[in-house]
Amino acid sequence: MADQTSNREDAVTFALTCNRLAGVECAGRQGVKDRWLPVRLVPKRWTGLLLVLGIWPVPAVVAQTCQTAADLDPATRTAIETTAKHYFDMAARGESAALRQNTIPALAGSFGGIESAVKDNQTAFSGAAVTIRPPYVLTADGDGPISHAEFLCGVFGKTGQTSNSSVFVLHNLPPGKYATVILDVKSSPPRNLTLMLQQVGTDWKLAGFFAKPTQIAGHDAAWFAQQARAFKAKGETRNAWLYFHQAISLTSPVDFMSTLATDKLYDEAQAVQSADLPANGQTADLAAGGKTYQLTTIFALAVGDDLDLVVKYQAADVSNTGQTFQENIAVIKALVAKFPEFRDAFSGVVARAVEPSGRDYGSMLPMKEIK
Repeated sequence: MADQTSNREDAVTFALTCNRLAGVECAGRQGVKDRWLPVRLVPKRWTGLLLVLGIWPVPAVVAQTCQTAADLDPATRTAIETTAKHYFDMAARGESAALRQNTIPALAGSFGGIESAVKDNQTAFSGAAVTIRPPYVLTADGDGPISHAEFLCGVFGKTGQTSNSSVFVLHNLPPGKYATVILDVKSSPPRNLTLMLQQVGTDWKLAGFFAKPTQIAGHDAAWFAQQARAFKAKGETRNAWLYFHQAISLTSPVDFMSTLATDKLYDEAQAVQSADLPANGQTADLAAGGKTYQLTTIFALAVGDDLDLVVKYQAADVSNTGQTFQENIAVIKALVAKFPEFRDAFSGVVARAVEPSGRDYGSMLPMKEIK
């Protein structure tokens, strides 16, 4: 039986996009090469917001620098790590109001995303042991927001990233000094919490809160990469591409950070990318029920122990839910008929019809019920 699932995607808290509506975007660049890791094949709800600051004019001359933990003086590093642990403890106690008082002003005015993320993760954070990774300090110079701020951190080789490097890419980033702190939370499942802090006077204020599990449906990045390679070996390249991107997401604590590990996975994903699936802003056609649908996004989504496939497509109007439901089911059936390999990789398929306004309507079918 079909299940209308307008909120099914919202069950996931591991994927995050930057808030484009607020004028801040993010992407993960693949090292110093001229390639781009797509900003997450996104679920609908954000687990936090990054620097909700509105749209500012772009300056003509800007500079970005990154200091690793080894570059920081002991007092600065201690202040950053102590502040990050303090904010984690607030989240673990569910103290959203206190956390809000310690955010940058613009973010405090649009705190709903972080408040929801704190609530979603409080049980997992409470009582969990935490390890703080060495922080990064990102300095953005200039007179106004930077349209494309790229921070190269650590040691790079002649071919790009090394085991001692990271790249952060942020769009529309206002000038300032920021710290990125990644906390490994030994919860069940284990999680990462990435905090963006901005220096305000002598204090480090909260500027972003990103929480996501490092396992999906009981599996980690290495497992998804291994499965992707097995799918590739069987010629199931679409499954391989989707699983490689799941591995990338689990490898990087945030989507605007790339490392040597994500670069290598991205290379493997690129090698199996198919032109008949939507990717990198390009749509794909799907014939179903006498119509041709424009698919805009496709990605894997874990709900409990199941891994579902989510596909979004363009729709003129979703207000007639009965008709939209029938079109969703037609899209689901046509997708699996065209690409039967999906039966090997996913427990079900969710189709979401999306209006130009952004309003959508979703329906789900378990794979065993798709005939």
